Amino acid sequence: MRVLHVVTLHTPTHEFGGPTRVAFNLCRALESRGDRCVLLALGDGFPGGKGRLPGSPHGGAPRRLDGVRVRLFQARHVLPRFEVSGITSPALLARAFGYVRAADLVHVHLMRDLVTLPVALLALRAGTPLVLQTHGMVDPTGKPVARLVDALGTRRVLRRADAVLHLTERERRETAAVLAPTPIAPQYRLVNGVAAQERRTTSGPPTILYLARVQAGKRPEDFVRAMPTVLAERPDARFVLAGPDTGALADTLALADELGVRGALRYRGALERAEVLAELRRADVFLLPSLQDAFSLSVLEAMSVGTPVVVTATTGLAADVREAGAGRVVDSRADAGNGPLLGRAVLDLLDPAANEKASLAAWRLVRERFTLDAVAGTLRGIYAEVLAGRAARPGPTPR
Repeated sequence: MRVLHVVTLHTPTHEFGGPTRVAFNLCRALESRGDRCVLLALGDGFPGGKGRLPGSPHGGAPRRLDGVRVRLFQARHVLPRFEVSGITSPALLARAFGYVRAADLVHVHLMRDLVTLPVALLALRAGTPLVLQTHGMVDPTGKPVARLVDALGTRRVLRRADAVLHLTERERRETAAVLAPTPIAPQYRLVNGVAAQERRTTSGPPTILYLARVQAGKRPEDFVRAMPTVLAERPDARFVLAGPDTGALADTLALADELGVRGALRYRGALERAEVLAELRRADVFLLPSLQDAFSLSVLEAMSVGTPVVVTATTGLAADVREAGAGRVVDSRADAGNGPLLGRAVLDLLDPAANEKASLAAWRLVRERFTLDAVAGTLRGIYAEVLAGRAARPGPTPR
């Protein structure tokens, strides 16, 4: 099967985060099962003179990144005010229809932007089977520009796609609500998955790790606010902040200075894949204070090596973490008071017996429910159902 995956942006430091990583992971897993996948996206921040991009159809460079066939086009920031939603590439859009027509199925990692939405509309025009995956990014909104985008295209693709994938029941309801009362296309659950790993062992001073984009929505400042509570009882603890800075690093480090804990905090920056796994294996506790992550890959990766996690109750994996005993779930609070609550949860997991129990539970949880191989099997089943449904239709489907 020839599958075209479409995501908005890929950068060397993975600044766009989860959707791009999911797309790369799924492409690798599907290739291992015999499918032929190509990932189409904008690229930014890659070396190359005069805006040329390694892997670009115009640059003459290799067309693989991280083991995946890619077609990357230099991002053009046409609407800087809208950040990632305001970038596009005329060259990508000019070639996209050809890529869509050449595929047996198009899998779009959809958001309200100038890349994924236009390509989804082109798939409808071409009559190529279309699967949408929203990653919690398409929900009801009162923002005028977003509502205009919905009227111009989002509602159409949600209604006419062959399948719409969701991570959680909440995402399923919210995506459907964008169309209400008009029915949405058939919806299927597809969780995120990660590669199975050997379980980690730790030694030395206790280490607490934040590994995600350093942006306000992930609440890295709450990671820092947890530090005084932990250090009061475990002055030997060390805190590691890792991930690309997407706007919140300066305030986060300033808060550490203000609280007098800067000496116990190390910022690692953006990490390569091997460094990510190494940091996860060194950590005693993984702490992600985000209040709204739909289904964090970072949390899954931490648990895949047996690192217990602390998450908030409103994140998509909270119920799984709580049920399995894979860490601690803290009530979500969007104020400074969340720091001490997170700190107490970390201290609880620094107890050796509690840490060992949660570590084993986390490792088993991923192996039993969230391996990439299992997710790829589920996805291929959805693809097969979509293609069978198309084959059963009498004649061409009007778009």
